[in-house]
Amino acid sequence: MAIIEEIRDELFGLRDEKYGEFQAKLLPTVDPASIIGVRTPELRKLAKKMAKREEIGEFLGALPHQCFDENQLHAFVVSQMKDFSACLKEVDRFLPYVDNWATCDQMSPKVFKKHRAELLTAIRRWIGSGETYTVRFAVGMLMEHFLNEDFDPVYPEMVAAVRSEEYYVRMMVAWYFATALAKQYEAAVPFIEGQRLDAWTHNKTIQKAVESYRISPEQKAYLKGLKRK
Repeated sequence: MAIIEEIRDELFGLRDEKYGEFQAKLLPTVDPASIIGVRTPELRKLAKKMAKREEIGEFLGALPHQCFDENQLHAFVVSQMKDFSACLKEVDRFLPYVDNWATCDQMSPKVFKKHRAELLTAIRRWIGSGETYTVRFAVGMLMEHFLNEDFDPVYPEMVAAVRSEEYYVRMMVAWYFATALAKQYEAAVPFIEGQRLDAWTHNKTIQKAVESYRISPEQKAYLKGLKRK
């Protein structure tokens, strides 16, 4: 367990209390007392160093972590793993303990890009889990990896089928469709025209799309006219 204590000592050594107070305002689902206040660049540097340690598995297996910053570090360490199977196993183990949008969104394993077929199988499993941040992560992975050359119209169908009252799920669905409108407009706009999303998510999608520089003025004007009351 020495590495766990070493990591905690390192995190407290990097503490920025004012930054921690700022983070607490952005993370309403996280206990403010669990936020050490380590800035993201410092966490990334520490994760890079710790990922090389043979005993890092002890830290990854010590769930749940006590501090938000440990969760962040965990996400960054997993994101660096180069073996897809091992990485997927660690993501599956960690997702049930993810309790905030920041840890969820900042976990982005680089190795996933080279294993999209296997990743898609995992995404289908995650998106149907019913767990807030597991579903959010699944939608985020579809947005990150399957809106360009590997796009298929079945993917926005998967996202549109998500039903949740959770703010952090609905916001990610809106983010997904706003990004889809920027990258795959012809495939995405029927979901807005057909009112396939709940009213809040529908309008949030339009709001985010209209804020995007990647969508033309004509498209923005058209989308504004599709807002629901």
